[in-house]
Amino acid sequence: MTPQLEIQVIAAVTAAACALVGAFLVLRKTALLSDAISHAILPGIVLAFFQTENLNSPLLLVAAAVTGVVTVALIEALGRTQLVKQDAAIALVFPALFSIGVVLISRYASGVHLDIDAVLLGDPAFSWIRRFEVGGRDLGPQALWLMGSVLVAVAAFVVAFYKELKLSTFDPALAAALGLAPTAVHYGLMTLVSVVAVGAFDVVGSILVVGLMIAPPAAAWLLTDRLPVLLALSVALGVVSAVAGYWLARGLDVSIAGAMAVVAGVVFTVALAFAPDRGLVAQARRRARQRVAFAERMLLVHLLHHEHTPEAETECRVGHLQEHLRWERSFASRAVKAAERGGAVRRSGDRLALTASGREAAQRAMVA
Repeated sequence: MTPQLEIQVIAAVTAAACALVGAFLVLRKTALLSDAISHAILPGIVLAFFQTENLNSPLLLVAAAVTGVVTVALIEALGRTQLVKQDAAIALVFPALFSIGVVLISRYASGVHLDIDAVLLGDPAFSWIRRFEVGGRDLGPQALWLMGSVLVAVAAFVVAFYKELKLSTFDPALAAALGLAPTAVHYGLMTLVSVVAVGAFDVVGSILVVGLMIAPPAAAWLLTDRLPVLLALSVALGVVSAVAGYWLARGLDVSIAGAMAVVAGVVFTVALAFAPDRGLVAQARRRARQRVAFAERMLLVHLLHHEHTPEAETECRVGHLQEHLRWERSFASRAVKAAERGGAVRRSGDRLALTASGREAAQRAMVA
Protein backbone atom coordinates (compact mmCIF):
# COMPACT_ATOMS: atom_id res chain seq x y z
CA MET A 1 0.00 0.00 0.00
CA THR A 2 1.06 3.58 -0.57
CA PRO A 3 1.51 5.86 2.46
CA GLN A 4 -1.65 7.77 1.47
CA LEU A 5 -3.71 4.59 1.43
CA GLU A 6 -2.17 3.38 4.69
CA ILE A 7 -3.09 6.66 6.38
CA GLN A 8 -6.69 6.29 5.23
CA VAL A 9 -6.92 2.67 6.36
CA ILE A 10 -5.43 3.50 9.77
CA ALA A 11 -7.81 6.42 10.20
CA ALA A 12 -10.79 4.32 9.09
CA VAL A 13 -9.96 1.48 11.51
CA THR A 14 -9.44 3.98 14.33
CA ALA A 15 -12.74 5.69 13.57
CA ALA A 16 -14.54 2.34 13.47
CA ALA A 17 -13.19 1.35 16.90
CA CYS A 18 -14.07 4.74 18.37
CA ALA A 19 -17.57 4.75 16.90
CA LEU A 20 -18.37 1.18 17.97
CA VAL A 21 -17.47 1.71 21.60
CA GLY A 22 -18.88 5.25 21.56
CA ALA A 23 -22.31 4.04 20.43
CA PHE A 24 -22.96 2.55 23.86
CA LEU A 25 -21.79 5.74 25.56
CA VAL A 26 -24.31 7.73 23.53
CA LEU A 27 -27.10 5.24 24.25
CA ARG A 28 -26.28 5.23 27.96
CA LYS A 29 -26.26 9.06 27.93
CA THR A 30 -22.74 9.02 29.35
CA ALA A 31 -21.03 10.67 26.39
CA LEU A 32 -19.20 13.04 28.73
CA LEU A 33 -17.31 10.04 30.09
CA SER A 34 -15.52 9.68 26.75
CA ASP A 35 -14.02 13.13 27.20
CA ALA A 36 -13.17 12.45 30.83
CA ILE A 37 -11.55 9.09 30.14
CA SER A 38 -9.63 10.20 27.04
CA HIS A 39 -7.95 12.94 29.09
CA ALA A 40 -7.79 11.38 32.54
CA ILE A 41 -5.83 8.31 31.38
CA LEU A 42 -2.85 10.54 30.62
CA PRO A 43 -1.12 10.11 34.01
CA GLY A 44 -1.40 6.33 33.67
CA ILE A 45 0.31 6.48 30.28
CA VAL A 46 3.05 8.73 31.63
CA LEU A 47 3.74 6.57 34.67
CA ALA A 48 3.85 3.44 32.49
CA PHE A 49 6.29 5.20 30.16
CA PHE A 50 8.53 6.07 33.10
CA GLN A 51 8.66 2.36 33.95
CA THR A 52 9.23 1.03 30.42
CA GLU A 53 10.82 4.03 28.64
CA ASN A 54 9.15 2.62 25.53
CA LEU A 55 6.20 4.30 23.83
CA ASN A 56 5.33 1.04 22.08
CA SER A 57 5.08 -1.03 25.23
CA PRO A 58 1.73 -2.80 25.77
CA LEU A 59 2.04 -1.73 29.42
CA LEU A 60 0.87 1.72 28.30
CA LEU A 61 -2.44 0.23 27.18
CA VAL A 62 -2.80 -1.67 30.45
CA ALA A 63 -2.01 1.43 32.51
CA ALA A 64 -4.45 3.52 30.45
CA ALA A 65 -7.20 0.96 30.93
CA VAL A 66 -6.63 0.84 34.68
CA THR A 67 -6.58 4.63 34.92
CA GLY A 68 -9.80 4.83 32.89
CA VAL A 69 -11.55 2.44 35.26
CA VAL A 70 -10.23 4.41 38.25
CA THR A 71 -11.54 7.61 36.65
CA VAL A 72 -15.04 6.16 36.22
CA ALA A 73 -14.99 4.76 39.75
CA LEU A 74 -14.03 8.16 41.20
CA ILE A 75 -16.73 9.92 39.18
CA GLU A 76 -19.40 7.45 40.27
CA ALA A 77 -18.22 7.55 43.89
CA LEU A 78 -18.61 11.33 43.89
CA GLY A 79 -22.04 10.99 42.28
CA ARG A 80 -23.21 8.50 44.90
CA THR A 81 -22.56 11.04 47.65
CA GLN A 82 -25.46 13.05 46.10
CA LEU A 83 -23.50 16.17 46.96
CA VAL A 84 -22.65 16.82 43.31
CA LYS A 85 -24.28 15.78 40.02
CA GLN A 86 -22.54 13.53 37.53
CA ASP A 87 -21.50 16.32 35.18
CA ALA A 88 -19.98 18.21 38.12
CA ALA A 89 -18.21 15.03 39.26
CA ILE A 90 -16.73 14.62 35.78
CA ALA A 91 -15.61 18.24 35.79
CA LEU A 92 -13.88 17.67 39.12
CA VAL A 93 -12.14 14.36 38.41
CA PHE A 94 -10.81 14.48 34.87
CA PRO A 95 -9.17 17.95 34.97
CA ALA A 96 -7.35 16.92 38.14
CA LEU A 97 -6.03 13.67 36.65
CA PHE A 98 -5.27 15.23 33.28
CA SER A 99 -3.37 18.08 34.94
CA ILE A 100 -1.24 15.57 36.82
CA GLY A 101 -0.33 13.95 33.51
CA VAL A 102 0.50 17.31 31.91
CA VAL A 103 2.72 18.27 34.85
CA LEU A 104 4.54 14.93 34.70
CA ILE A 105 5.12 15.29 30.95
CA SER A 106 6.36 18.87 31.13
CA ARG A 107 8.61 18.11 34.11
CA TYR A 108 10.07 14.71 33.26
CA ALA A 109 9.29 13.83 29.63
CA SER A 110 9.57 17.06 27.67
CA GLY A 111 12.45 15.68 25.57
CA VAL A 112 10.55 12.70 24.13
CA HIS A 113 7.67 12.34 21.68
CA LEU A 114 5.27 11.97 24.61
CA ASP A 115 4.47 15.69 24.49
CA ILE A 116 1.26 17.59 25.07
CA ASP A 117 0.65 18.47 21.41
CA ALA A 118 1.04 14.86 20.31
CA VAL A 119 -1.31 13.61 23.02
CA LEU A 120 -3.99 16.23 22.39
CA LEU A 121 -3.92 16.70 18.64
CA GLY A 122 -2.22 13.68 17.08
CA ASP A 123 -1.17 13.65 13.43
CA PRO A 124 -2.52 10.95 11.10
CA ALA A 125 -0.02 12.05 8.43
CA PHE A 126 2.79 10.34 10.39
CA SER A 127 0.84 7.27 11.54
CA TRP A 128 2.31 5.09 8.77
CA ILE A 129 6.00 5.79 9.46
CA ARG A 130 6.68 3.34 12.31
CA ARG A 131 6.61 -0.14 10.81
CA PHE A 132 5.85 -3.56 12.20
CA GLU A 133 8.60 -5.92 11.11
CA VAL A 134 9.05 -9.64 11.72
CA GLY A 135 12.28 -11.29 10.61
CA GLY A 136 13.17 -8.23 8.55
CA ARG A 137 9.86 -8.38 6.70
CA ASP A 138 7.71 -5.23 6.65
CA LEU A 139 4.16 -6.16 7.66
CA GLY A 140 2.75 -2.64 7.61
CA PRO A 141 2.35 0.30 9.99
CA GLN A 142 2.44 -0.37 13.71
CA ALA A 143 -0.57 1.91 14.16
CA LEU A 144 -2.65 -0.27 11.83
CA TRP A 145 -1.77 -3.43 13.72
CA LEU A 146 -2.47 -1.72 17.04
CA MET A 147 -5.83 -0.18 16.08
CA GLY A 148 -6.79 -3.30 14.13
CA SER A 149 -6.23 -5.37 17.28
CA VAL A 150 -8.20 -2.84 19.33
CA LEU A 151 -11.08 -2.93 16.84
CA VAL A 152 -11.13 -6.74 16.94
CA ALA A 153 -11.15 -6.66 20.74
CA VAL A 154 -14.03 -4.16 20.82
CA ALA A 155 -16.02 -6.13 18.23
CA ALA A 156 -15.40 -9.38 20.11
CA PHE A 157 -16.58 -7.79 23.37
CA VAL A 158 -19.75 -6.47 21.72
CA VAL A 159 -20.52 -9.83 20.11
CA ALA A 160 -19.75 -11.85 23.24
CA PHE A 161 -21.72 -9.62 25.59
CA TYR A 162 -24.32 -8.24 23.18
CA LYS A 163 -27.30 -9.37 25.26
CA GLU A 164 -25.78 -8.01 28.48
CA LEU A 165 -24.82 -4.72 26.83
CA LYS A 166 -28.25 -4.28 25.28
CA LEU A 167 -30.19 -5.01 28.44
CA SER A 168 -27.92 -3.09 30.81
CA THR A 169 -27.96 -0.10 28.47
CA PHE A 170 -31.74 0.20 28.26
CA ASP A 171 -32.89 -1.42 31.52
CA PRO A 172 -30.06 -1.90 34.06
CA ALA A 173 -32.51 -2.79 36.83
CA LEU A 174 -33.90 -5.70 34.83
CA ALA A 175 -30.36 -6.76 33.88
CA ALA A 176 -29.42 -6.87 37.56
CA ALA A 177 -32.60 -8.80 38.42
CA LEU A 178 -31.73 -11.38 35.76
CA GLY A 179 -28.22 -11.76 37.16
CA LEU A 180 -26.43 -10.27 34.12
CA ALA A 181 -23.98 -8.21 36.22
CA PRO A 182 -24.55 -4.78 34.62
CA THR A 183 -21.84 -3.24 36.80
CA ALA A 184 -19.20 -5.64 35.48
CA VAL A 185 -20.36 -4.99 31.91
CA HIS A 186 -20.22 -1.25 32.54
CA TYR A 187 -16.64 -1.35 33.78
CA GLY A 188 -15.67 -3.69 30.97
CA LEU A 189 -17.01 -1.13 28.51
CA MET A 190 -15.15 1.68 30.27
CA THR A 191 -11.96 -0.36 30.07
CA LEU A 192 -12.42 -0.66 26.31
CA VAL A 193 -13.04 3.08 26.06
CA SER A 194 -9.70 3.64 27.78
CA VAL A 195 -7.88 1.21 25.49
CA VAL A 196 -9.40 2.77 22.37
CA ALA A 197 -8.50 6.27 23.58
CA VAL A 198 -4.83 5.52 24.24
CA GLY A 199 -4.50 3.42 21.09
CA ALA A 200 -5.76 6.34 19.03
CA PHE A 201 -3.48 8.95 20.63
CA ASP A 202 -0.75 8.68 17.99
CA VAL A 203 -3.26 8.54 15.16
CA VAL A 204 -5.74 11.29 15.90
CA GLY A 205 -5.01 12.64 19.40
CA SER A 206 -7.34 12.61 22.39
CA ILE A 207 -9.46 15.55 21.22
CA LEU A 208 -10.49 13.90 17.96
CA VAL A 209 -10.99 10.60 19.77
CA VAL A 210 -13.90 12.22 21.59
CA GLY A 211 -15.34 13.52 18.32
CA LEU A 212 -15.11 10.12 16.64
CA MET A 213 -16.60 8.38 19.67
CA ILE A 214 -19.61 10.68 19.87
CA ALA A 215 -20.45 12.37 16.55
CA PRO A 216 -21.00 9.26 14.35
CA PRO A 217 -23.02 7.33 16.98
CA ALA A 218 -25.06 10.45 17.78
CA ALA A 219 -25.85 10.85 14.09
CA ALA A 220 -26.74 7.15 13.83
CA TRP A 221 -29.02 7.43 16.87
CA LEU A 222 -30.97 10.15 15.05
CA LEU A 223 -31.42 7.87 12.04
CA THR A 224 -32.54 4.57 13.59
CA ASP A 225 -34.05 2.94 16.70
CA ARG A 226 -32.69 -0.56 16.04
CA LEU A 227 -29.51 -1.34 17.97
CA PRO A 228 -27.82 -3.59 15.36
CA VAL A 229 -28.47 -1.00 12.65
CA LEU A 230 -27.28 1.78 14.95
CA LEU A 231 -23.98 -0.02 15.63
CA ALA A 232 -23.37 -0.70 11.95
CA LEU A 233 -24.35 2.83 10.98
CA SER A 234 -22.10 4.31 13.68
CA VAL A 235 -19.10 2.43 12.30
CA ALA A 236 -19.98 3.35 8.70
CA LEU A 237 -20.36 7.06 9.51
CA GLY A 238 -17.10 7.00 11.48
CA VAL A 239 -15.24 5.48 8.52
CA VAL A 240 -16.82 8.00 6.13
CA SER A 241 -15.79 10.86 8.43
CA ALA A 242 -12.20 9.60 8.56
CA VAL A 243 -11.75 8.98 4.83
CA ALA A 244 -13.64 12.10 3.70
CA GLY A 245 -11.71 14.14 6.28
CA TYR A 246 -8.43 12.89 4.84
CA TRP A 247 -9.36 14.00 1.32
CA LEU A 248 -10.71 17.31 2.58
CA ALA A 249 -7.41 17.93 4.35
CA ARG A 250 -5.47 17.11 1.19
CA GLY A 251 -7.62 19.39 -0.90
CA LEU A 252 -7.40 22.34 1.49
CA ASP A 253 -3.87 21.60 2.77
CA VAL A 254 -5.01 21.65 6.41
CA SER A 255 -4.73 19.41 9.46
CA ILE A 256 -5.95 15.89 8.73
CA ALA A 257 -7.25 15.35 12.28
CA GLY A 258 -9.00 18.72 12.18
CA ALA A 259 -10.60 17.93 8.82
CA MET A 260 -11.85 14.59 10.15
CA ALA A 261 -13.45 16.37 13.09
CA VAL A 262 -15.08 18.86 10.73
CA VAL A 263 -16.52 16.10 8.55
CA ALA A 264 -17.78 14.23 11.62
CA GLY A 265 -19.46 17.44 12.74
CA VAL A 266 -21.00 17.96 9.31
CA VAL A 267 -22.29 14.37 9.27
CA PHE A 268 -23.97 14.92 12.64
CA THR A 269 -25.38 18.31 11.56
CA VAL A 270 -26.91 16.81 8.42
CA ALA A 271 -28.46 14.00 10.47
CA LEU A 272 -29.70 16.50 13.05
CA ALA A 273 -31.38 18.55 10.34
CA PHE A 274 -32.73 15.87 8.00
CA ALA A 275 -33.20 12.65 10.01
CA PRO A 276 -36.58 11.20 8.93
CA ASP A 277 -38.22 11.12 12.38
CA ARG A 278 -35.99 13.02 14.84
CA GLY A 279 -34.47 15.65 12.55
CA LEU A 280 -35.22 19.33 12.97
CA VAL A 281 -36.94 19.51 9.58
CA ALA A 282 -39.12 16.49 10.41
CA GLN A 283 -39.99 18.01 13.79
CA ALA A 284 -40.90 21.33 12.18
CA ARG A 285 -43.14 19.56 9.66
CA ARG A 286 -44.72 17.51 12.42
CA ARG A 287 -45.45 20.64 14.47
CA ALA A 288 -46.92 22.31 11.39
CA ARG A 289 -49.18 19.31 10.77
CA GLN A 290 -50.23 19.31 14.42
CA ARG A 291 -51.09 23.02 14.22
CA VAL A 292 -53.21 22.42 11.16
CA ALA A 293 -54.89 19.38 12.76
CA PHE A 294 -55.70 21.41 15.89
CA ALA A 295 -56.95 24.29 13.75
CA GLU A 296 -59.15 21.85 11.84
CA ARG A 297 -60.77 20.71 15.10
CA MET A 298 -61.27 24.33 16.14
CA LEU A 299 -62.88 25.02 12.77
CA LEU A 300 -65.30 22.11 13.15
CA VAL A 301 -66.27 23.19 16.67
CA HIS A 302 -66.74 26.77 15.43
CA LEU A 303 -69.02 25.62 12.61
CA LEU A 304 -71.00 23.33 14.93
CA HIS A 305 -71.45 26.14 17.44
CA HIS A 306 -72.94 28.46 14.83
CA GLU A 307 -74.81 25.85 12.80
CA HIS A 308 -78.52 26.65 12.36
CA THR A 309 -78.17 30.02 14.12
CA PRO A 310 -79.00 33.49 12.76
CA GLU A 311 -75.26 34.25 12.68
CA ALA A 312 -74.42 31.20 10.58
CA GLU A 313 -74.49 33.14 7.32
CA THR A 314 -71.65 35.34 8.63
CA GLU A 315 -69.81 33.07 11.02
CA CYS A 316 -69.56 30.10 8.65
CA ARG A 317 -67.70 31.91 5.90
CA VAL A 318 -64.00 31.46 5.19
CA GLY A 319 -63.35 35.19 5.16
CA HIS A 320 -64.77 35.55 8.66
CA LEU A 321 -62.36 33.06 10.20
CA GLN A 322 -59.53 35.61 10.14
CA GLU A 323 -61.58 37.99 12.24
CA HIS A 324 -63.19 35.51 14.62
CA LEU A 325 -60.34 33.04 15.16
CA ARG A 326 -57.48 35.50 14.56
CA TRP A 327 -56.05 33.33 11.78
CA GLU A 328 -53.97 34.62 8.92
CA ARG A 329 -55.51 34.15 5.47
CA SER A 330 -52.98 31.48 4.42
CA PHE A 331 -53.35 29.50 7.65
CA ALA A 332 -57.15 29.65 7.49
CA SER A 333 -56.99 28.35 3.92
CA ARG A 334 -54.79 25.41 5.03
CA ALA A 335 -57.20 24.50 7.86
CA VAL A 336 -60.20 24.62 5.53
CA LYS A 337 -58.45 22.52 2.88
CA ALA A 338 -57.47 19.94 5.52
CA ALA A 339 -61.09 19.72 6.69
CA GLU A 340 -62.26 19.36 3.08
CA ARG A 341 -59.75 16.59 2.36
CA GLY A 342 -60.96 14.74 5.43
CA GLY A 343 -64.57 15.03 4.30
CA ALA A 344 -65.54 17.03 7.40
CA VAL A 345 -66.83 20.13 5.62
CA ARG A 346 -68.39 21.10 2.32
CA ARG A 347 -67.53 24.38 0.72
CA SER A 348 -69.81 26.37 -1.51
CA GLY A 349 -68.01 29.50 -2.61
CA ASP A 350 -67.04 31.19 0.64
CA ARG A 351 -69.67 29.33 2.66
CA LEU A 352 -68.73 26.32 4.84
CA ALA A 353 -71.03 23.58 6.10
CA LEU A 354 -70.40 20.52 8.23
CA THR A 355 -70.87 17.04 6.84
CA ALA A 356 -72.26 14.26 9.02
CA SER A 357 -68.76 12.97 9.80
CA GLY A 358 -67.57 16.52 10.48
CA ARG A 359 -70.42 17.06 12.92
CA GLU A 360 -69.51 13.87 14.79
CA ALA A 361 -65.84 14.90 14.87
CA ALA A 362 -66.78 18.31 16.29
CA GLN A 363 -68.90 16.71 19.00
CA ARG A 364 -66.04 14.37 19.95
CA ALA A 365 -63.66 17.32 20.11
CA MET A 366 -66.00 19.20 22.44
CA VAL A 367 -66.32 16.19 24.75
CA ALA A 368 -62.54 15.64 24.81
